Amino acid sequence: MGDSPGSARRPGTAAPRDLVSAAPTGAVPFAAVTLDDVAGHVDKPQRAVTRRDVARWLVSTPGAAESLPELRRELMAVGLPLTAAFWTSAKDLLDSIDAGQATIGEVTRWLEATGSEPTKIIGLHVWDPAEWDRRPRARGLYDELVGHLETLVRSGAIDPDRLLSGDSEALSAYVAEQERWLSEPAGDGGSRMDTLLDEADDEFLVDWDAAEAEYLAELEDLLTGLGERPCPQEELHAATGRLRAGLASGGFPYDLLASGAGLSPRALPASERELWLSLAAGVVEPADEPPDSYGPEELSSWYALGHVDWLCAVWELARRGVGASAEGGDLAGYVATSDLVEDDVDPDDVEVLAAGFRTVTELWRALGAVEDDGRLTPLGWWGLPEALRRAWTAADGT
Repeated sequence: MGDSPGSARRPGTAAPRDLVSAAPTGAVPFAAVTLDDVAGHVDKPQRAVTRRDVARWLVSTPGAAESLPELRRELMAVGLPLTAAFWTSAKDLLDSIDAGQATIGEVTRWLEATGSEPTKIIGLHVWDPAEWDRRPRARGLYDELVGHLETLVRSGAIDPDRLLSGDSEALSAYVAEQERWLSEPAGDGGSRMDTLLDEADDEFLVDWDAAEAEYLAELEDLLTGLGERPCPQEELHAATGRLRAGLASGGFPYDLLASGAGLSPRALPASERELWLSLAAGVVEPADEPPDSYGPEELSSWYALGHVDWLCAVWELARRGVGASAEGGDLAGYVATSDLVEDDVDPDDVEVLAAGFRTVTELWRALGAVEDDGRLTPLGWWGLPEALRRAWTAADGT
């Protein structure tokens, strides 16, 4: 359950209207659209304005349908008549937007049918719809791709009217051309797509580290009020003895514990405390991919657990103390009812959380943090918060 960052509208920049809450017919303010408006917005001479430029400005202007006849005459006067299919579709779409009936998907498909609007999803990459939300390298490549597509439109290699009609062959070729262009080498030796994905990964890791630092600080604040939680040495000794034997023999759940900690069963830490915390931290943030014997769907709910889920679950166990239930359904309930979660949790999300935590409970049982009956042990009361600390400080080496 993660929160995705919102996007703000940059002052002074036109943005598409909110189609979901568009005003009903009769309540849409009229704003005249002229060729000067379009050319000025894209900083081009009037004769260089493209079909995409016109389309994007139209959908960003309330009541723009009223301006279509005059705008069409202005474009004809400078030798850019566009086509009857464009003007008919523009009128239909703009009327639908002003009536509050158009969907974002319909507007997106209409813009892409201009022949030079990049398809939103290409391979593994998703273009941010707003220019100011795109990462620097993505912004540059997006503009280059637009220029490439505009060249193909001018040459006749891309026919926007075929795209507008929903011609399946033309639509497939349009996507394929973008994929081909993005697969070409970039300046660093990799492809343009590699550049996009690498930049996205870099940003994700920065955001991830920042989130971990924030949640770690909150965890520390919460634990301060609990006082000392001594490590039960005898339980730790017994648990690590069982773990060494289990890791040597392999199989579930020891293979998942080993891959999560990034440890080889043949080279385990000598320290009992280091071994246990490494394995327990790997449950929170697995270091390596699971063994091939596990399918992706089998562990997806576990991997989907987010920072706030771990914080709520571990904090509730620490607060409730030895004997608290650590069964998957109860852990999900701790998250759903926690004061640390700002918004209500959807019942469907609770089911996903429970599925993920059921895997966690099995791993915690093997660690000795949870009894066979699903109750928290003294080792778990000490160790699970420490493991969460370990997982969330691993990135900066502390």
